[in-house]
Amino acid sequence: MNDLDFLGDAFSDFKDFIEEKPVSNQEIPMIYLVEDDKLLSQSILIYLSKKLGLKVKSFEGPNDFLAHLAGLDEVDQFCLLTDISFENSGTDGLYLIDVLRDKGYKFASIVMTGFASIETAIAATKKGVFHYLTKPFELEILSNLVVRAMTSKLNVDSSLFNNKVEEAKETTAKKVKLVEPTEDDFFCGMIGRSKAMKKIFERIKKVANSNSTVLIGGPSGTGKELVAKAIHELSPRASKNVINVNCGAIPSELLESELFGHEKGAFTGAISTRMGRFEVASGGTIFLDEIGDMPLLLQVKLLRVLQNREIERVGSTSPIPVDVRIVTATHRDLEKSVTDGNFREDLYYRLNVIPIKIPALKDRKEDIPILISYFLSRFVSADGRNAISFDDEVLEVLLGYDWPGNVRELENLIERLVILRGGNTIRIEDLPPKIIALSNRRVVSEEDVFSLPEEGIDLKTFLNEVEESLIKQALTKTSGNKNQASKLLSMNRTTLIEKMKKRNMLEL
Repeated sequence: MNDLDFLGDAFSDFKDFIEEKPVSNQEIPMIYLVEDDKLLSQSILIYLSKKLGLKVKSFEGPNDFLAHLAGLDEVDQFCLLTDISFENSGTDGLYLIDVLRDKGYKFASIVMTGFASIETAIAATKKGVFHYLTKPFELEILSNLVVRAMTSKLNVDSSLFNNKVEEAKETTAKKVKLVEPTEDDFFCGMIGRSKAMKKIFERIKKVANSNSTVLIGGPSGTGKELVAKAIHELSPRASKNVINVNCGAIPSELLESELFGHEKGAFTGAISTRMGRFEVASGGTIFLDEIGDMPLLLQVKLLRVLQNREIERVGSTSPIPVDVRIVTATHRDLEKSVTDGNFREDLYYRLNVIPIKIPALKDRKEDIPILISYFLSRFVSADGRNAISFDDEVLEVLLGYDWPGNVRELENLIERLVILRGGNTIRIEDLPPKIIALSNRRVVSEEDVFSLPEEGIDLKTFLNEVEESLIKQALTKTSGNKNQASKLLSMNRTTLIEKMKKRNMLEL
């Protein structure tokens, strides 16, 4: 133990001795973290809030923190964790403590520094700092100091923290385990044990027997096509055709002919009369995927089909009656598209007779262990020689990741791991870098997030993947609003659009 550590521990023990015994409080005070090292700040915030369930709010500098306090009507006692020096601020952590004391705030303080010296340790002690912590340090040590500071200086009942610690231990003890899907978990090609998916299955059963138009919503990769297929298979039309049309994959100038057919000579290249998808699906179901990408002109013609149950081939004026059930799907927010003028309001209400919204995988994470087991059964060979197992830590990461690509992304990952790492135990370094970097782990450290694999890494590819994922998440959180997304990413709107152009993401 060096002199600084001894001084810090001795000072803490002395404070423990002279303070009164804590009295019971109903609520644990807020923790304010002032730290300009973003990685360290995020690590501390996640550790204290996720593992111990404490309330933490972070700031990059003393001025931001003081401005926050000034905007509050009332400030209760709190615990302050602050760095001593800040690159872009004329105020240091020790001066911040002076300002807070002058303003009459009641708080316990712990200071952190990467440039330790006897002089700063003595200065911190004179200012009533509870503990002087030298970087780098273990997050568990910091959490213990927080508990001691609040119980001894703010008179917080220690039993409140004991409960939090016990809860954290119980959570940590509950290791993620793979679960084999049972017969009850399967439904028309879909898998789910969560309440959210069970509700989807029940709704499919109810709507299947009707002829009502169904609008399936949900992010890409959630299985909208499987839902449409299930509706058809459980309906009285199951013996007839189910025709799938991806409205976003067919050029707009060809989509009308694909849907409604054309007469011979209707346009250049129309050498014969051709039936459209609606005619082929007559008596059965037509599934119009990515309906939000349909051009406005075609939206008018689709509206007529819904109203009159008849079509007109391109180049013809004779209506053809069709008996077809229409099921549509989109990953877009159609209500917003209506507001923006990109989708007809009358068509939206015609399509949205029975809505089915499929949850994102991040909203039904209890299904992830079941899905992993199922995909393993599909991709591992019968003799099991390419079977893989997972470290407990890997499963925790997979459960904490937000899966922007949803079930499709999870399926692709498992297939990739079986092919590339078959016969091995999957460890953290075997996962794609963006999953490691963007997973919501309980404890995040620099070594975990940026651990360099033995074989090295393509830094440019890694950073591009992380940047692309963050842009997608920002657009998802703001429902595609680029102004708001640019604010979340702290960049100019024009810069965001340029980055999206480079990645062909403007259609998101």
